[in-house]
Amino acid sequence: MPTARRAEPIDAARLAALAERTFRAAFASSNTRENMDAHCASAYGETIQVSEITTPGIETFVCGDGTELVGYAQLRWGTAPPCVLASKPAEIQRIYVDQKWHGKGIAQALMSRVFAAAALGNADQVWLGVWENNPRALAFYRKFGFSKVGYHVFQLGSDPQHDWILCRDVRSWRSDA
Repeated sequence: MPTARRAEPIDAARLAALAERTFRAAFASSNTRENMDAHCASAYGETIQVSEITTPGIETFVCGDGTELVGYAQLRWGTAPPCVLASKPAEIQRIYVDQKWHGKGIAQALMSRVFAAAALGNADQVWLGVWENNPRALAFYRKFGFSKVGYHVFQLGSDPQHDWILCRDVRSWRSDA
C-alpha cells in the first residue's frame, strides 16, 4: 500500500493534476462547469502547488504507488473561525484520494499523517470545512471523531456554498488508534 510522505516541489505537476481530478470527481456532478472551472483555475496548477508545498505554515502530504500520486492532504497552520475553540488550531485544508483508490486505506494513512503533524506542532484542535451535501466525507470524518461546531461559506466560482466546520481535539489522537 502506498505510504504518506511530505510533498516536494518536484511533485507539483502531478499533485496539480491529482488535485483538480479529485476535486472534479467529487463535485462536478453537483455544480456548473463554469463554477468548477473558475475554482480549479484559481486553486490548482503547478505554480500554485509549488507555492503551497514551499509555504511555511502549510504542510502537504502525498501518497503514491510509484508512478502516480493517488492521494494528498494539506494541513494549514493559523487562525480558525470563532466556532473553533483552540489556542493553537490546525486546519485540514484538503484531503482527497483518487476514486480508484477509495477503500484501500489511503485516506486513513493521510489522516494519520496529518494528525501526527498536528500533534508534533502542538496543535490542540484540528478543524476542517466540508460541504454539507457530501455525505461520504461527513461519514468519514465522523469515524475520526470530528463533530460539527459551525459553518462557513465556501465560494465555488459564483456560487456561495454552505460548509460545515468540523473539529476534534488532536491531543487525544493516538497513532495506533
